[in-house]
Amino acid sequence: MVLANKMLLCSFILLLFVQCKKEPSQVATSNPTLNTVQYASSLSIYKNEGYSIIKVSTPWPNATQALTYILKEKQGTIPDSLQKYPLINVPLNKIVVTSTTIIPYLEILGVEDKLVGFPHTDYISSPKTRLLIDQNKIQDVGQNELLNTEQIIDLSPDLIVTFSMDDHNPTIKNLEKSGLKTLIQADWMEQSPLGKAEWIKLYGALFGKEKEAKKQFDKIVSDYKNAMALTQNTRATATILYGSMYEDQWFVPKGNSWSAQFMKDAKANYLWAETEGSGSLALSFEVVLDKAQTAQFWITSSSFKNLKDMSTANPHYAQFDAFKHKNVYTFEAKLGATGGAIYYELAPSRPDLVLKDYIKIVHPDLLKDYTFTFAQKLQ
Repeated sequence: MVLANKMLLCSFILLLFVQCKKEPSQVATSNPTLNTVQYASSLSIYKNEGYSIIKVSTPWPNATQALTYILKEKQGTIPDSLQKYPLINVPLNKIVVTSTTIIPYLEILGVEDKLVGFPHTDYISSPKTRLLIDQNKIQDVGQNELLNTEQIIDLSPDLIVTFSMDDHNPTIKNLEKSGLKTLIQADWMEQSPLGKAEWIKLYGALFGKEKEAKKQFDKIVSDYKNAMALTQNTRATATILYGSMYEDQWFVPKGNSWSAQFMKDAKANYLWAETEGSGSLALSFEVVLDKAQTAQFWITSSSFKNLKDMSTANPHYAQFDAFKHKNVYTFEAKLGATGGAIYYELAPSRPDLVLKDYIKIVHPDLLKDYTFTFAQKLQ
């Protein structure tokens, strides 16, 4: 479990470093339609009669070319101009995915039973999908960097949805050489909370559940905006420190990052909100202490269970006022049955719940009867 938590922390820091850059490009289609995606910057879906065009604009950091996929319905006819793109027959019957963030999308749409393989299944926290794992209906297919190709071939999925850090991914190339179809998704590249959640529409298109995906996403947007409305007449006076030491550096999200957007929408005064970019800053302890020693609240980027664990890890944490006044929170302490962090799995698809947690922290009177979903106050 310790190793798993360290891997999750490393992944989190890596995501904070990501800089998203969307390159302008054209979607080749002989019958142009409107993009049904509104908030996500890296995803476009163009619905046509009998087929859909999926475009992933920024599949990895610094990508210079979009990826295009054609989803063909049973009776659909694909124009000649689109024949050069990878073709995926939909709706899918069997799928392999490689990121826990996809699990909630499948469950929300009621197609979790279509999942047949996942790398390192211990990372999955949802009880509903864990039951399928316990029933051997979902197989462990290795690790992201080293998927078990032979095992996946035996599972014969209609599609493998994965991610890549660049355009040189031998694992994906090996899968494709074996005749398997892959789709690279990039919800992790999104910095807008609603942009991440809107990737549910991709899975709606893959499983023929576009209307349900839109319905569910629209409800999340409504709940998110209603939560923001609670703070409409509130000033952002509560100061927030974010992060903790990792080895010899302290990583804080930049002002345009996913985490910073939640704090802005919750009307919190995040101390690094003015920094440019969507990655993170690597700072020394001394620099953070100088700026944030008197911060009222502290969101630590670790799975500490209590303040004693924090002070044991680093006695200097006790110098912060938020620590002294016991106003330290973590979003990462709640774990699934096999050690997976619930926040990393569920938060991207439910930004409305994340926002409510932040509002509950900095403006508790606005959500008196609300119980934290992810956040946990350290005692």
